[in-house]
Amino acid sequence: MARSPCDLRLLLLAAAVAFIYIQVRLFASQSHHAERLAEAVSKHSPAPPSIFLVFILNTRSLVQEKSESRCTSQLRSMIDQVSMQQEKIVALEGTDADLLSQKVPVAAVIIMACNRPDYLQQRTVESILKYQKTVASKFPLFISQDGTNGEVKKKALSYTQITFMQHVDLEPVRTERPGELTAYYKIAKHYKWALDALFIKHNFDRVIILEDDMEIAPDFFDYFEAAAKLLDNDKTIMAVSSWNDNGQKQFVHDPKALYRSDFFPGLGWMLTKPTWMELSPKWPKAYWDDWVRLKEVHRDRQFIRPEVCRTYNFGEHGSSMGQFFQQYLEPIKLNDVHIDWNSEDLSYLKEDKFLIQFGEDVASATPLHRSDALLKAHNMNVDVRIQYDDQGDFERIARHFGIFEEWKDGVPRAAYKGVVVFRYKSSPRRIYLVGPDSLHQLGAKQG
Repeated sequence: MARSPCDLRLLLLAAAVAFIYIQVRLFASQSHHAERLAEAVSKHSPAPPSIFLVFILNTRSLVQEKSESRCTSQLRSMIDQVSMQQEKIVALEGTDADLLSQKVPVAAVIIMACNRPDYLQQRTVESILKYQKTVASKFPLFISQDGTNGEVKKKALSYTQITFMQHVDLEPVRTERPGELTAYYKIAKHYKWALDALFIKHNFDRVIILEDDMEIAPDFFDYFEAAAKLLDNDKTIMAVSSWNDNGQKQFVHDPKALYRSDFFPGLGWMLTKPTWMELSPKWPKAYWDDWVRLKEVHRDRQFIRPEVCRTYNFGEHGSSMGQFFQQYLEPIKLNDVHIDWNSEDLSYLKEDKFLIQFGEDVASATPLHRSDALLKAHNMNVDVRIQYDDQGDFERIARHFGIFEEWKDGVPRAAYKGVVVFRYKSSPRRIYLVGPDSLHQLGAKQG
């Protein structure tokens, strides 16, 4: 087992002390021997005392000089050895410092692909490589292909900066209900295989999942690097996403704004190894994203999402057959402003702080009631809140403004404690759609 620099220092110190002690004893012995020799000479020699005295002093001086010379020589040798060992320690410490300074990856980035080579090459990979070059050691790239499409494999292998993985499963897909698309089963199986490989085989601490029909924003990697610290330290956060379901141009304003959400956004997201080790054994056969949105799965943990998206989904053609594309996906605003996220204080996103601040923001918004609430919302220059009574009522209000109507397991898209917030016509104004119990959940007093 290799000794630490601290152990080497202690050994050298002990050796030096022992060496000096021996030399002191040697010098004392030699001095004593010289004195005894002088006594012997004075007793047996008839020479005058003055001659003997000169002889004794010369002899003692010679012995002392020889002793001092030998001690000095040995001490210098010891000092040289200590110096050499110190240089080795410094070299070892330098090596340790070099090892520590090497960037431990923030997260592996995996692009999930199947049979769309043009999507993969022309927009997705080029967009990622454009911003990944300067942080390549922090965010190693992988492409995981499901199936055997030759063009996808060829294009993936053409990138020397990217590690290629291929999932080939020739077993026939058995759906649980008649008429279901087998694609959703294949996708779920591919996700489990790829994430198992990255977390278990490659032992990454975190993984960011992208798909082959996504472009990323200039600050995509900085965003996830800063969010990684938050994800590690706050166990009430299950994952961090780069996506806002209501991130269309007309509903966003502040590129720095981040929120907690009870709804899993997906579409460019990061999770940790402990979270994956929890999910992997019970991963569903299909519809994995809706499964993550179940309350029994996320268990009161939330997800971090931005106001302005850090990914743009251009996949009009895919397994979902372009569902919602023109209305909700195509108008998404991809952030084009570089934010230095590592200089931003994200402590406000911790559960206790966010709950209080968000609750105060909602409570301080002007409440609108009665049938003309929607009309008033368009004519006011302040933040407003509109209460909905149930899912049907929410869907009616959402249609009026044009935001996502969909719910999953009793939670509206992008909601936190039943509250969905969006900007009014790209302005700083916020509109809060508030559930009947939202203010109570937020611990806020109704104004």
